[in-house]
Amino acid sequence: MSTSAVEPGTRLAERFRLEDRVSESDGATLWKAIDEILARPVAVHTFAPDFPRVHEVVTAARAASRLTDPRLTQVFDAAEDEKHAYVVSEWVTGETLTDLLSSGPLEPERAAGLVAEAAEALAHAHESQLYHLCLRPAHLVWTTGNTVKVLGVAVDAAMYGLTTDQPALDDAEGLGRLLYAGLTGHWPGDEEEGGLPAAPMTDGHFCTPRQVTAGVPGYLDAVTVRACLPEARKGQGALASPSEVAASLADVARPMPIPISYPSTPAVASASHTEGLDIAHRQQRTVSRPTPPPRRPPSGGSTLNRVLMTLVVLLVIAAVGVGAWTIGRSLGSPTEPQAKSASPKASTSASTPVQTIKPEEAQGFDPLGDKDEKSDKAKLAIDGKPSTFWETEGYTSAELGNLKKGVGLLLDMGKSVQVSDVMATLSDAGGATVELRVGDSPDLDALKTVATEKNAAGKTTLKPDQAATGQYVLIWFTRLPAEAGEFHGTIYEVVVHSPGSA
Repeated sequence: MSTSAVEPGTRLAERFRLEDRVSESDGATLWKAIDEILARPVAVHTFAPDFPRVHEVVTAARAASRLTDPRLTQVFDAAEDEKHAYVVSEWVTGETLTDLLSSGPLEPERAAGLVAEAAEALAHAHESQLYHLCLRPAHLVWTTGNTVKVLGVAVDAAMYGLTTDQPALDDAEGLGRLLYAGLTGHWPGDEEEGGLPAAPMTDGHFCTPRQVTAGVPGYLDAVTVRACLPEARKGQGALASPSEVAASLADVARPMPIPISYPSTPAVASASHTEGLDIAHRQQRTVSRPTPPPRRPPSGGSTLNRVLMTLVVLLVIAAVGVGAWTIGRSLGSPTEPQAKSASPKASTSASTPVQTIKPEEAQGFDPLGDKDEKSDKAKLAIDGKPSTFWETEGYTSAELGNLKKGVGLLLDMGKSVQVSDVMATLSDAGGATVELRVGDSPDLDALKTVATEKNAAGKTTLKPDQAATGQYVLIWFTRLPAEAGEFHGTIYEVVVHSPGSA
Protein backbone atom coordinates (compact mmCIF):
# COMPACT_ATOMS: atom_id res chain seq x y z
CA MET A 1 0.00 0.00 0.00
CA SER A 2 1.65 3.24 -1.02
CA THR A 3 2.17 5.93 1.58
CA SER A 4 0.31 8.41 -0.62
CA ALA A 5 -2.81 6.20 -0.42
CA VAL A 6 -2.70 6.06 3.38
CA GLU A 7 -4.36 9.29 4.43
CA PRO A 8 -6.95 10.26 7.03
CA GLY A 9 -10.25 8.71 5.98
CA THR A 10 -8.69 5.57 4.48
CA ARG A 11 -10.68 2.42 5.39
CA LEU A 12 -8.88 -0.86 5.96
CA ALA A 13 -10.62 -4.24 5.83
CA GLU A 14 -13.82 -2.27 5.15
CA ARG A 15 -14.16 -1.41 8.85
CA PHE A 16 -11.09 0.45 10.26
CA ARG A 17 -11.25 4.15 9.32
CA LEU A 18 -7.98 6.03 9.83
CA GLU A 19 -8.50 9.37 11.57
CA ASP A 20 -5.40 10.93 13.14
CA ARG A 21 -1.73 10.29 12.40
CA VAL A 22 -0.12 9.89 15.83
CA SER A 23 3.52 9.23 14.95
CA GLU A 24 5.76 8.15 12.09
CA SER A 25 9.17 6.47 12.20
CA ASP A 26 11.27 4.58 9.64
CA GLY A 27 8.36 3.66 7.39
CA ALA A 28 5.92 2.67 10.17
CA THR A 29 3.02 5.00 10.94
CA LEU A 30 0.78 4.85 14.00
CA TRP A 31 -2.82 6.02 13.56
CA LYS A 32 -5.79 6.53 15.78
CA ALA A 33 -8.66 4.91 13.92
CA ILE A 34 -12.28 3.92 14.39
CA ASP A 35 -13.61 0.39 14.18
CA GLU A 36 -16.84 1.23 12.37
CA ILE A 37 -18.47 -2.10 13.17
CA LEU A 38 -17.92 -2.00 16.93
CA ALA A 39 -17.88 1.82 17.14
CA ARG A 40 -14.70 2.08 19.20
CA PRO A 41 -11.26 3.66 18.78
CA VAL A 42 -8.37 1.41 17.81
CA ALA A 43 -4.66 1.84 17.13
CA VAL A 44 -3.49 0.99 13.62
CA HIS A 45 0.08 0.63 12.37
CA THR A 46 0.54 0.96 8.61
CA PHE A 47 3.78 0.39 6.72
CA ALA A 48 5.48 1.95 3.75
CA PRO A 49 6.03 -0.29 0.69
CA ASP A 50 9.77 -0.48 1.40
CA PHE A 51 9.42 -1.29 5.10
CA PRO A 52 11.76 -4.29 5.47
CA ARG A 53 10.11 -6.24 8.30
CA VAL A 54 6.40 -6.30 7.45
CA HIS A 55 6.19 -10.08 7.47
CA GLU A 56 7.91 -10.32 10.88
CA VAL A 57 5.62 -7.65 12.38
CA VAL A 58 2.42 -9.23 11.08
CA THR A 59 3.54 -12.69 12.25
CA ALA A 60 4.37 -11.33 15.71
CA ALA A 61 1.04 -9.50 15.89
CA ARG A 62 -0.92 -12.63 15.02
CA ALA A 63 0.93 -14.53 17.73
CA ALA A 64 0.33 -11.72 20.27
CA SER A 65 -3.40 -11.75 19.46
CA ARG A 66 -3.64 -15.09 21.27
CA LEU A 67 -2.46 -13.65 24.60
CA THR A 68 -5.25 -13.42 27.15
CA ASP A 69 -3.73 -11.39 30.00
CA PRO A 70 -5.76 -8.15 30.19
CA ARG A 71 -2.61 -6.23 31.15
CA LEU A 72 -1.16 -6.79 27.68
CA THR A 73 -2.29 -4.78 24.66
CA GLN A 74 -4.88 -6.71 22.68
CA VAL A 75 -4.23 -7.24 18.97
CA PHE A 76 -7.43 -7.37 16.93
CA ASP A 77 -6.26 -7.83 13.34
CA ALA A 78 -3.12 -8.05 11.22
CA ALA A 79 -2.86 -8.33 7.44
CA GLU A 80 -0.18 -8.49 4.78
CA ASP A 81 -0.80 -8.64 1.05
CA GLU A 82 0.06 -6.69 -2.07
CA LYS A 83 -2.29 -3.84 -1.20
CA HIS A 84 -2.39 -3.73 2.56
CA ALA A 85 0.00 -4.19 5.46
CA TYR A 86 -1.29 -3.18 8.87
CA VAL A 87 -1.73 -4.19 12.52
CA VAL A 88 -4.85 -3.22 14.49
CA SER A 89 -4.66 -3.21 18.27
CA GLU A 90 -6.32 -1.83 21.36
CA TRP A 91 -6.38 1.95 21.80
CA VAL A 92 -5.11 2.54 25.33
CA THR A 93 -5.81 5.78 27.19
CA GLY A 94 -4.08 6.76 30.40
CA GLU A 95 -0.73 7.97 31.73
CA THR A 96 2.56 6.37 30.80
CA LEU A 97 5.27 5.90 33.41
CA THR A 98 6.93 8.94 31.82
CA ASP A 99 3.80 10.99 32.54
CA LEU A 100 3.58 9.71 36.10
CA LEU A 101 7.20 10.72 36.73
CA SER A 102 6.77 14.25 35.38
CA SER A 103 6.75 15.69 38.92
CA GLY A 104 9.35 13.37 40.41
CA PRO A 105 9.73 9.80 41.68
CA LEU A 106 6.67 7.80 42.67
CA GLU A 107 5.98 6.52 46.14
CA PRO A 108 8.16 3.38 46.38
CA GLU A 109 5.22 1.03 46.97
CA ARG A 110 3.31 2.45 44.00
CA ALA A 111 6.30 2.11 41.69
CA ALA A 112 6.78 -1.48 42.84
CA GLY A 113 3.09 -2.26 42.38
CA LEU A 114 3.07 -1.01 38.79
CA VAL A 115 6.17 -3.03 37.88
CA ALA A 116 4.85 -6.12 39.68
CA GLU A 117 1.76 -6.03 37.46
CA ALA A 118 3.92 -5.59 34.35
CA ALA A 119 6.18 -8.47 35.42
CA GLU A 120 3.24 -10.84 35.88
CA ALA A 121 1.87 -9.87 32.47
CA LEU A 122 5.22 -10.42 30.75
CA ALA A 123 5.65 -13.75 32.52
CA HIS A 124 2.36 -14.78 30.89
CA ALA A 125 3.67 -13.68 27.47
CA HIS A 126 6.91 -15.61 27.98
CA GLU A 127 4.91 -18.79 28.55
CA SER A 128 3.87 -18.42 24.90
CA GLN A 129 7.47 -17.63 23.82
CA LEU A 130 6.57 -14.00 23.16
CA TYR A 131 8.94 -11.30 24.42
CA HIS A 132 9.16 -7.53 24.61
CA LEU A 133 12.91 -6.78 24.39
CA CYS A 134 12.55 -2.98 24.36
CA LEU A 135 10.80 -1.97 27.60
CA ARG A 136 10.75 1.79 28.09
CA PRO A 137 8.68 4.08 30.37
CA ALA A 138 6.32 4.78 27.45
CA HIS A 139 5.40 1.07 27.32
CA LEU A 140 4.00 1.00 30.87
CA VAL A 141 0.59 2.71 31.17
CA TRP A 142 -1.73 3.37 34.12
CA THR A 143 -5.04 3.44 32.25
CA THR A 144 -8.05 5.67 32.80
CA GLY A 145 -9.81 2.51 33.99
CA ASN A 146 -7.24 2.18 36.82
CA THR A 147 -5.44 -0.86 35.43
CA VAL A 148 -1.90 -1.51 34.20
CA LYS A 149 -1.20 -2.02 30.49
CA VAL A 150 2.06 -3.13 28.90
CA LEU A 151 2.24 -1.97 25.29
CA GLY A 152 4.01 -3.58 22.36
CA VAL A 153 4.76 -7.16 23.42
CA ALA A 154 6.35 -9.02 20.46
CA VAL A 155 5.17 -6.41 17.93
CA ASP A 156 7.61 -3.63 18.85
CA ALA A 157 10.61 -5.96 18.83
CA ALA A 158 9.68 -7.14 15.34
CA MET A 159 9.08 -3.57 14.20
CA TYR A 160 12.55 -2.46 15.33
CA GLY A 161 14.29 -5.67 14.27
CA LEU A 162 15.41 -6.62 17.79
CA THR A 163 16.60 -10.15 18.48
CA THR A 164 18.43 -11.79 21.38
CA ASP A 165 19.54 -15.19 22.56
CA GLN A 166 18.53 -14.43 26.17
CA PRO A 167 15.02 -12.89 25.97
CA ALA A 168 14.05 -13.76 29.55
CA LEU A 169 17.10 -11.98 30.97
CA ASP A 170 16.62 -8.97 28.68
CA ASP A 171 13.00 -8.51 29.75
CA ALA A 172 13.92 -8.95 33.43
CA GLU A 173 16.51 -6.18 33.01
CA GLY A 174 13.89 -4.02 31.29
CA LEU A 175 11.55 -4.45 34.24
CA GLY A 176 14.40 -3.56 36.58
CA ARG A 177 15.03 -0.35 34.67
CA LEU A 178 11.32 0.55 34.89
CA LEU A 179 11.46 -0.01 38.64
CA TYR A 180 14.63 2.10 38.88
CA ALA A 181 12.88 4.91 36.99
CA GLY A 182 9.79 4.72 39.21
CA LEU A 183 11.87 4.84 42.40
CA THR A 184 14.28 7.61 41.33
CA GLY A 185 12.86 9.55 38.38
CA HIS A 186 16.09 8.69 36.45
CA TRP A 187 16.78 6.25 33.66
CA PRO A 188 19.66 3.77 34.12
CA GLY A 189 20.95 4.02 30.56
CA ASP A 190 23.65 5.76 28.58
CA GLU A 191 21.40 8.70 27.78
CA GLU A 192 18.08 10.31 28.64
CA GLU A 193 14.94 8.29 27.94
CA GLY A 194 11.53 9.85 27.37
CA GLY A 195 12.55 13.06 29.11
CA LEU A 196 13.94 11.26 32.17
CA PRO A 197 17.52 12.28 33.04
CA ALA A 198 20.22 9.65 32.96
CA ALA A 199 20.91 7.97 36.30
CA PRO A 200 23.88 9.36 38.27
CA MET A 201 27.05 7.29 38.35
CA THR A 202 29.86 6.62 40.81
CA ASP A 203 33.12 4.89 39.93
CA GLY A 204 31.77 4.27 36.44
CA HIS A 205 28.67 2.41 37.69
CA PHE A 206 25.07 3.51 38.11
CA CYS A 207 24.13 4.49 41.66
CA THR A 208 21.57 2.24 43.32
CA PRO A 209 18.07 3.65 43.93
CA ARG A 210 18.80 4.24 47.64
CA GLN A 211 21.86 6.28 46.68
CA VAL A 212 19.71 8.49 44.46
CA THR A 213 16.45 8.88 46.40
CA ALA A 214 15.98 8.91 50.15
CA GLY A 215 13.35 6.61 51.60
CA VAL A 216 13.63 3.72 49.11
CA PRO A 217 13.08 0.49 51.11
CA GLY A 218 16.04 -1.85 51.20
CA TYR A 219 14.18 -4.78 49.65
CA LEU A 220 13.14 -2.70 46.61
CA ASP A 221 16.71 -1.48 46.24
CA ALA A 222 17.83 -5.12 46.28
CA VAL A 223 15.24 -6.18 43.68
CA THR A 224 16.35 -3.38 41.35
CA VAL A 225 20.02 -4.23 41.79
CA ARG A 226 19.39 -7.93 41.12
CA ALA A 227 17.35 -7.12 38.00
CA CYS A 228 19.42 -4.49 36.20
CA LEU A 229 22.57 -3.39 38.09
CA PRO A 230 25.04 -6.30 37.90
CA GLU A 231 27.99 -4.21 39.14
CA ALA A 232 26.21 -3.56 42.46
CA ARG A 233 24.96 -7.08 43.21
CA LYS A 234 27.80 -8.05 45.56
CA GLY A 235 27.02 -11.73 45.50
CA GLN A 236 23.24 -11.42 45.11
CA GLY A 237 21.80 -13.65 42.41
CA ALA A 238 20.43 -12.05 39.27
CA LEU A 239 16.71 -12.01 38.55
CA ALA A 240 16.83 -13.73 35.18
CA SER A 241 13.20 -13.69 33.98
CA PRO A 242 9.96 -11.72 34.37
CA SER A 243 8.55 -14.54 36.50
CA GLU A 244 11.45 -14.14 38.94
CA VAL A 245 10.90 -10.38 39.07
CA ALA A 246 7.19 -11.00 39.67
CA ALA A 247 7.97 -13.45 42.48
CA SER A 248 10.30 -10.95 44.15
CA LEU A 249 7.51 -8.34 44.11
CA ALA A 250 4.63 -10.70 44.89
CA ASP A 251 3.95 -9.20 48.32
CA VAL A 252 3.82 -5.53 47.33
CA ALA A 253 0.48 -3.72 47.39
CA ARG A 254 -1.09 -3.42 43.96
CA PRO A 255 -1.67 0.08 42.54
CA MET A 256 -4.92 1.86 43.24
CA PRO A 257 -6.28 5.15 41.83
CA ILE A 258 -4.36 8.23 42.91
CA PRO A 259 -6.71 10.52 44.86
CA ILE A 260 -6.75 14.09 43.60
CA SER A 261 -6.96 16.73 46.32
CA TYR A 262 -7.56 20.26 45.17
CA PRO A 263 -5.82 22.96 47.20
CA SER A 264 -7.89 25.64 48.88
CA THR A 265 -5.46 28.28 47.61
CA PRO A 266 -4.31 28.68 44.01
CA ALA A 267 -1.43 26.33 43.19
CA VAL A 268 0.49 25.21 40.15
CA ALA A 269 -0.91 21.84 39.04
CA SER A 270 1.38 19.08 37.82
CA ALA A 271 -1.38 16.87 36.43
CA SER A 272 -3.02 15.99 33.18
CA HIS A 273 -4.14 18.74 30.81
CA THR A 274 -7.78 18.38 31.76
CA GLU A 275 -7.05 18.58 35.46
CA GLY A 276 -4.85 21.62 34.88
CA LEU A 277 -7.62 23.37 32.96
CA ASP A 278 -10.10 22.54 35.66
CA ILE A 279 -7.85 24.06 38.33
CA ALA A 280 -7.17 27.08 36.14
CA HIS A 281 -10.91 27.77 35.79
CA ARG A 282 -11.38 27.58 39.54
CA GLN A 283 -8.49 29.98 40.11
CA GLN A 284 -9.87 32.39 37.55
CA ARG A 285 -13.24 32.44 39.26
CA THR A 286 -11.58 33.06 42.61
CA VAL A 287 -9.36 35.86 41.35
CA SER A 288 -11.97 37.58 39.20
CA ARG A 289 -14.37 38.20 42.11
CA PRO A 290 -14.18 42.01 42.59
CA THR A 291 -13.19 43.34 46.00
CA PRO A 292 -15.82 45.80 47.26
CA PRO A 293 -14.48 49.35 47.61
CA PRO A 294 -14.07 50.69 51.16
CA ARG A 295 -17.10 52.53 52.47
CA ARG A 296 -16.77 56.23 53.24
CA PRO A 297 -18.57 57.66 56.28
CA PRO A 298 -21.22 60.14 55.16
CA SER A 299 -20.85 63.78 56.01
CA GLY A 300 -22.63 64.96 59.16
CA GLY A 301 -22.31 61.42 60.46
CA SER A 302 -22.20 62.20 64.20
CA THR A 303 -25.97 62.67 64.62
CA LEU A 304 -26.80 59.79 62.33
CA ASN A 305 -24.40 57.53 64.20
CA ARG A 306 -26.13 58.30 67.51
CA VAL A 307 -29.51 57.39 66.01
CA LEU A 308 -28.14 54.11 64.62
CA MET A 309 -26.53 53.26 67.94
CA THR A 310 -29.85 53.77 69.73
CA LEU A 311 -31.62 51.45 67.30
CA VAL A 312 -28.99 48.76 67.80
CA VAL A 313 -29.35 48.93 71.59
CA LEU A 314 -33.13 48.60 71.33
CA LEU A 315 -32.80 45.59 69.01
CA VAL A 316 -30.39 43.87 71.39
CA ILE A 317 -32.76 44.40 74.32
CA ALA A 318 -35.65 42.97 72.30
CA ALA A 319 -33.59 39.93 71.25
CA VAL A 320 -32.61 39.22 74.88
CA GLY A 321 -36.24 39.40 75.96
CA VAL A 322 -37.40 37.01 73.23
CA GLY A 323 -34.61 34.59 74.08
CA ALA A 324 -35.49 34.58 77.78
CA TRP A 325 -39.16 33.98 76.99
CA THR A 326 -38.28 31.04 74.67
CA ILE A 327 -36.04 29.38 77.27
CA GLY A 328 -38.66 29.72 79.96
CA ARG A 329 -41.30 28.20 77.71
CA SER A 330 -39.08 25.24 76.78
CA LEU A 331 -38.30 24.56 80.46
CA GLY A 332 -41.98 24.37 81.19
CA SER A 333 -42.72 21.85 78.38
CA PRO A 334 -41.56 18.23 78.97
CA THR A 335 -42.35 17.02 75.45
CA GLU A 336 -40.04 19.24 73.38
CA PRO A 337 -36.71 18.09 74.87
CA GLN A 338 -37.72 14.50 74.17
CA ALA A 339 -38.44 15.33 70.56
CA LYS A 340 -35.13 17.13 70.22
CA SER A 341 -33.24 14.29 71.83
CA ALA A 342 -34.16 12.08 68.87
CA SER A 343 -32.06 14.22 66.55
CA PRO A 344 -28.62 13.26 67.95
CA LYS A 345 -29.61 9.58 67.72
CA ALA A 346 -30.51 9.99 64.06
CA SER A 347 -27.23 11.81 63.45
CA THR A 348 -25.28 9.05 65.17
CA SER A 349 -27.04 6.45 63.07
CA ALA A 350 -26.35 8.35 59.84
CA SER A 351 -22.66 8.61 60.65
CA THR A 352 -22.20 4.87 61.25
CA PRO A 353 -19.02 3.93 59.37
CA VAL A 354 -19.43 1.83 56.25
CA GLN A 355 -17.62 -1.50 56.47
CA THR A 356 -16.40 -3.91 53.81
CA ILE A 357 -17.91 -7.40 53.93
CA LYS A 358 -16.05 -10.20 52.18
CA PRO A 359 -18.24 -12.76 50.42
CA GLU A 360 -17.88 -16.36 51.52
CA GLU A 361 -18.35 -17.76 48.02
CA ALA A 362 -18.73 -16.60 44.42
CA GLN A 363 -20.06 -18.40 41.37
CA GLY A 364 -20.82 -17.68 37.74
CA PHE A 365 -24.59 -17.36 37.51
CA ASP A 366 -26.53 -18.49 34.44
CA PRO A 367 -30.02 -19.55 35.56
CA LEU A 368 -31.43 -19.05 32.06
CA GLY A 369 -28.86 -21.25 30.31
CA ASP A 370 -26.71 -24.17 31.45
CA LYS A 371 -26.79 -22.94 35.09
CA ASP A 372 -23.06 -22.12 35.16
CA GLU A 373 -20.96 -19.28 33.76
CA LYS A 374 -17.25 -19.99 34.34
CA SER A 375 -17.67 -20.60 38.06
CA ASP A 376 -14.12 -21.96 38.22
CA LYS A 377 -12.87 -18.37 37.83
CA ALA A 378 -15.49 -16.67 40.02
CA LYS A 379 -13.22 -16.53 43.08
CA LEU A 380 -10.75 -14.38 41.11
CA ALA A 381 -13.21 -11.47 41.39
CA ILE A 382 -13.08 -11.53 45.21
CA ASP A 383 -9.40 -12.39 45.80
CA GLY A 384 -8.30 -8.80 46.43
CA LYS A 385 -6.05 -8.77 43.34
CA PRO A 386 -7.15 -6.28 40.66
CA SER A 387 -5.04 -8.11 38.07
CA THR A 388 -7.15 -11.30 38.18
CA PHE A 389 -10.69 -11.49 36.86
CA TRP A 390 -13.86 -13.43 36.14
CA GLU A 391 -15.57 -13.07 32.80
CA THR A 392 -18.63 -14.39 31.05
CA GLU A 393 -18.58 -16.65 28.04
CA GLY A 394 -18.10 -14.93 24.68
CA TYR A 395 -21.34 -14.05 22.83
CA THR A 396 -22.06 -12.94 19.30
CA SER A 397 -23.91 -9.76 20.25
CA ALA A 398 -24.30 -7.29 23.08
CA GLU A 399 -27.70 -8.87 23.87
CA LEU A 400 -25.96 -12.20 24.70
CA GLY A 401 -26.64 -13.53 21.23
CA ASN A 402 -30.38 -13.36 22.06
CA LEU A 403 -29.87 -16.63 23.95
CA LYS A 404 -30.82 -15.34 27.40
CA LYS A 405 -31.73 -12.15 29.25
CA GLY A 406 -28.59 -11.99 31.38
CA VAL A 407 -25.66 -13.65 33.13
CA GLY A 408 -23.75 -12.59 36.19
CA LEU A 409 -21.59 -13.15 39.22
CA LEU A 410 -23.42 -14.33 42.36
CA LEU A 411 -21.90 -13.63 45.79
CA ASP A 412 -22.91 -15.56 48.90
CA MET A 413 -22.32 -13.28 51.90
CA GLY A 414 -22.84 -16.14 54.37
CA LYS A 415 -25.67 -14.37 56.17
CA SER A 416 -28.22 -11.66 55.51
CA VAL A 417 -26.52 -8.25 55.37
CA GLN A 418 -27.57 -4.71 54.56
CA VAL A 419 -25.90 -3.52 51.35
CA SER A 420 -25.04 0.16 51.15
CA ASP A 421 -23.20 -0.13 47.81
CA VAL A 422 -21.17 -2.51 45.65
CA MET A 423 -18.02 -1.39 43.83
CA ALA A 424 -17.24 -3.50 40.77
CA THR A 425 -14.16 -3.01 38.60
CA LEU A 426 -15.22 -3.84 35.04
CA SER A 427 -13.25 -3.78 31.80
CA ASP A 428 -12.50 -0.45 30.12
CA ALA A 429 -14.75 -1.31 27.17
CA GLY A 430 -17.94 0.73 27.41
CA GLY A 431 -21.42 -0.45 26.58
CA ALA A 432 -22.26 -2.79 29.45
CA THR A 433 -25.57 -2.61 31.31
CA VAL A 434 -25.24 -3.97 34.84
CA GLU A 435 -27.85 -4.53 37.51
CA LEU A 436 -27.33 -5.02 41.23
CA ARG A 437 -29.73 -7.60 42.68
CA VAL A 438 -30.05 -8.56 46.35
CA GLY A 439 -32.09 -11.24 48.11
CA ASP A 440 -32.12 -14.12 50.56
CA SER A 441 -32.44 -16.86 47.93
CA PRO A 442 -30.10 -17.66 45.01
CA ASP A 443 -33.08 -17.84 42.64
CA LEU A 444 -33.23 -15.11 40.00
CA ASP A 445 -36.89 -14.32 40.72
CA ALA A 446 -36.10 -13.87 44.43
CA LEU A 447 -33.27 -11.40 43.80
CA LYS A 448 -34.63 -7.86 43.69
CA THR A 449 -33.08 -5.30 41.35
CA VAL A 450 -31.93 -2.37 43.54
CA ALA A 451 -29.59 -0.48 41.19
CA THR A 452 -28.84 -0.30 37.45
CA GLU A 453 -25.89 1.23 35.60
CA LYS A 454 -25.91 1.71 31.82
CA ASN A 455 -22.78 2.08 29.68
CA ALA A 456 -20.74 0.87 32.65
CA ALA A 457 -16.94 0.60 32.36
CA GLY A 458 -13.95 0.64 34.71
CA LYS A 459 -14.70 1.23 38.38
CA THR A 460 -18.48 1.21 38.77
CA THR A 461 -20.42 1.90 41.97
CA LEU A 462 -23.85 0.30 42.24
CA LYS A 463 -25.77 2.03 45.03
CA PRO A 464 -29.32 1.07 46.00
CA ASP A 465 -31.83 3.92 46.15
CA GLN A 466 -33.41 2.32 49.22
CA ALA A 467 -32.19 -0.06 51.92
CA ALA A 468 -31.32 -3.46 50.44
CA THR A 469 -30.86 -6.56 52.60
CA GLY A 470 -30.07 -10.15 51.73
CA GLN A 471 -27.59 -13.01 51.84
CA TYR A 472 -27.00 -13.06 48.08
CA VAL A 473 -25.62 -10.23 45.96
CA LEU A 474 -25.77 -10.55 42.16
CA ILE A 475 -23.92 -8.42 39.61
CA TRP A 476 -26.10 -9.11 36.58
CA PHE A 477 -25.09 -8.25 33.00
CA THR A 478 -28.06 -7.62 30.71
CA ARG A 479 -25.92 -6.06 27.96
CA LEU A 480 -22.29 -6.90 27.20
CA PRO A 481 -19.43 -4.74 25.87
CA ALA A 482 -17.43 -5.69 22.80
CA GLU A 483 -13.87 -6.90 23.35
CA ALA A 484 -11.50 -8.62 20.94
CA GLY A 485 -14.23 -9.35 18.40
CA GLU A 486 -16.59 -10.90 20.97
CA PHE A 487 -19.06 -9.67 23.55
CA HIS A 488 -18.45 -10.60 27.16
CA GLY A 489 -18.60 -9.07 30.62
CA THR A 490 -15.51 -8.87 32.84
CA ILE A 491 -15.21 -8.24 36.58
CA TYR A 492 -11.73 -7.73 38.00
CA GLU A 493 -12.79 -7.10 41.58
CA VAL A 494 -15.98 -6.73 43.64
CA VAL A 495 -16.18 -4.98 47.00
CA VAL A 496 -19.41 -5.05 49.04
CA HIS A 497 -19.98 -2.26 51.56
CA SER A 498 -22.48 -2.41 54.43
CA PRO A 499 -23.42 -0.07 57.29
CA GLY A 500 -23.79 -3.19 59.45
CA SER A 501 -25.31 -6.65 59.50
CA ALA A 502 -29.06 -6.96 59.10
